[in-house]
Amino acid sequence: MFNLDEIYSVSNFLSLCNKTVENNIPTCWLQGEISNLARPASGHWYFSLKDNKTQVRCALFRLNQRNVKFTPENGMEILVRAAPTLYEARGDFQLIVQQIEPVGVGNLNLAFEQLKSKLTDEGLFDPSHKKILPTQVNTIGVVSSSTGSVIQDIIKVLNKRYPFADILLFDSVVQGQGAAAKIEQAIIAADNSQRCDVLIIARGGGSLEDLWAFNEESLARIIYHAKTPIISAIGHETDTTIADFVADVRAPTPSAAAMLATPDKLELLSRVVKLSSLLRQQIAQNQQRQQAYLDQLQLRIITPDRQLNYLSQQLDYLSHRLGNIITSIFDSQKFKLGSLSSNLKQHSPEAQIKHAITLNQLSAKRLNQQISQLIQHHKQTLVQLNIRLKNATRQLINQQKNQLANHAYALEHLSPLSTLSRGYSITTNTKQQVLTLTTQAQSGQIIQTRLSDGVIYSKVEKIEKN
Repeated sequence: MFNLDEIYSVSNFLSLCNKTVENNIPTCWLQGEISNLARPASGHWYFSLKDNKTQVRCALFRLNQRNVKFTPENGMEILVRAAPTLYEARGDFQLIVQQIEPVGVGNLNLAFEQLKSKLTDEGLFDPSHKKILPTQVNTIGVVSSSTGSVIQDIIKVLNKRYPFADILLFDSVVQGQGAAAKIEQAIIAADNSQRCDVLIIARGGGSLEDLWAFNEESLARIIYHAKTPIISAIGHETDTTIADFVADVRAPTPSAAAMLATPDKLELLSRVVKLSSLLRQQIAQNQQRQQAYLDQLQLRIITPDRQLNYLSQQLDYLSHRLGNIITSIFDSQKFKLGSLSSNLKQHSPEAQIKHAITLNQLSAKRLNQQISQLIQHHKQTLVQLNIRLKNATRQLINQQKNQLANHAYALEHLSPLSTLSRGYSITTNTKQQVLTLTTQAQSGQIIQTRLSDGVIYSKVEKIEKN
């Protein structure tokens, strides 16, 4: 027979086993390989930890995942700190994991390598996406702690190297819980302000844990999408963060970041000196070219005296030509008149009369009539020739007068005297050089002013410029 007091229900028996396991088996470290990993919507992780002989079920609840920086994967060798328990609902023995570490590398190192590989595959570190630092910098934004020495180092370098730029500090904690979110907010504020030509994210050196805020994935994506060029200056030269890979430029130290963001004022001053010297040379060369061109123009300028002499010479030449033309016309007409007179003599009535008398063939009455007719005919011819001669002479003289008048009008139109007659004047110095600017005259200088009817000699008392 059996004792009824020794009979347990299934739930009571499993509860007794659970208390026995929890009270007698301590929390301990186990090493094994992850398999059957599951991540349901609750956020808890469930997996089996196995070795080459057996396996045990494990549960890592969401609240215990706060310090886990890497992502567990099937086949990964891990160390877990866990407490044994019995899942009474199914009667399953399992481990409640409190801490998990990868075997061979630390938690943070593995998380760093995993995130670096992920972002590399997405192209966040691709050089083609990196922005070029501006050559002209007016305002530099700095995301860092206002209480640290980093901002003082940056200010010291900028005051010495390039004191012309303004510095805007976007204060943020750079270490500890919630630091990544604060840094992200500062970067967003600086980028949205559109006041910064370049942005420096900086903090001093520290351990991997101290710098972990700059290894967060969310911060890397904020840096990647920022429109302002970003220089990452996290820790010492040997320290490397995800922010360094995704930033447009990585500086080994915050002081080096300040140097990368700005040009050297000494180099700028040297360039200014060189450009100034080159500018003075070009100005001098240009002045020489313009002076040579001005000298050529002055040689081409015709002074009033030269113009008058030239026009007078032209007038003498035209008058001489006109006299020669008139003389030639008179000689031609005289020759024609001589020819007509010779022809007239050949047809003279005397020869015909003598011939008529000699022949004695006509009667005296008929002879008188013929003589009278011949005389009348020749008189008419002579009158007509005389009229034609006068008309031709008059027409030629009028034509020459018109040509002379046209030449005289053109000469008068070109003459400076006509300009002077309208109230203008020409002022020259004692060397007969025309004065066109006030800078060509000096106080006390004797000047000559030519008017339409004469010349006025004056002494300069005062010079006023427009």
